[in-house]
Amino acid sequence: MKQQDFDEYIRQVEPSARESAFEWQTAIGLQQVDGLQPSQYLLDAARRNIDGDITIDEVRQMLDSYYSSKTGRTPIDDDKAECDKASANIKKILSSPTFAFNTNGFVATHRRIFEGVFKHAGELRPFDITKKEWVLRGDTVRYLNWEDLRRALDYDIQQERQFSYKGLSELEKVRHLCRFVSGLWQIHPFREGNTRTTAVFAIQYFRSLGYEVTNNLFKEHSWYFRNALVRANYKNARLGIDYDFSFLERFFRNLLLLEHNELKNRSMLVAAPEGCEDETPSVSDVNPTLINKMEPAPDDKTAKADDKKVEADDKVLYADDNGVQTDDNGAETDDKTAVIGDKNVIADDKLTMIISFLEKKGSCKTADLSDLLGLKPTQTKAYIYQLLSQGKIVAHGANRNRTYTLA
Repeated sequence: MKQQDFDEYIRQVEPSARESAFEWQTAIGLQQVDGLQPSQYLLDAARRNIDGDITIDEVRQMLDSYYSSKTGRTPIDDDKAECDKASANIKKILSSPTFAFNTNGFVATHRRIFEGVFKHAGELRPFDITKKEWVLRGDTVRYLNWEDLRRALDYDIQQERQFSYKGLSELEKVRHLCRFVSGLWQIHPFREGNTRTTAVFAIQYFRSLGYEVTNNLFKEHSWYFRNALVRANYKNARLGIDYDFSFLERFFRNLLLLEHNELKNRSMLVAAPEGCEDETPSVSDVNPTLINKMEPAPDDKTAKADDKKVEADDKVLYADDNGVQTDDNGAETDDKTAVIGDKNVIADDKLTMIISFLEKKGSCKTADLSDLLGLKPTQTKAYIYQLLSQGKIVAHGANRNRTYTLA
């Protein structure tokens, strides 16, 4: 079964199965914001769930057994596991009539989505972050500092609870909801999974307001949704760029008012040529790296190693966390000049965290550093290799018993 086969359920069957298919489409589609694709195992299980043969809890149990029994797992298996488990968890949330519109409810949404996926599920991040964005040509949104995360969530949600929609036109309501969701996302309270959490929480809130959120927008345009959130929270006075909610409004007008506004990713690119044609980039091509300290945006014309960017044959290349290279237009390339793990493309901030950790602890294993950085072991090893190549740390032992100390 392919993901698009859910459309057959939506067109042909009774309302309960149709709604279930919509929920699966949304749950799986949201994984695309992090470049994740479902396994055939999940798609087959989802079909059985829609048909009423198995419950969503049975789907989740099947996934746990399936992935725990796999031996010799690869990074691709890890990504599939994240996609499948998070999708099933989102499906369970969207199927439930309960909803807590408060800070604890928002944090619980993250925990419920990523339970069994991230060790830090439901935990607020303990450090500041930036993310290099394709739509900003390598620049970042300024996310909230970690010390004020819960206070900011409390404030935004309380302000929304007190807001009255009485007397507003439908368009005015949508515009207000855009700003609420945008502000909630800008807080970015978690290490990973912020867009997926915000989307699920927003869908539940919209339903509580009486909107029927049962179309395929998140299936087809989840990457647009994330880029629209980025543009709504990005301002650069030097370049003459202001916060722009128009892209997000188009998405929500399609979602809530059933309009048919054109949604093009390339139209959101900063400094995009007027009338440019859209070719939506694969999210896996541009999934950015988290770093733990705010830093200046890169110059698009200059190759800067610590920005994970190099120039080759007059073309700017980017490397994502999975080692996939893309050019300035978001298209995948097999050019080998920008490779994750190469000593020229690792952000300094995480390296500093590792050095500081070793100064305090003396020695550690890869798993310890993965917990520290909030990354998968395969991603963490890129930073370890960088420090080893620089002679700043030393490896002791082999395989599972390997530890690292300062040189």
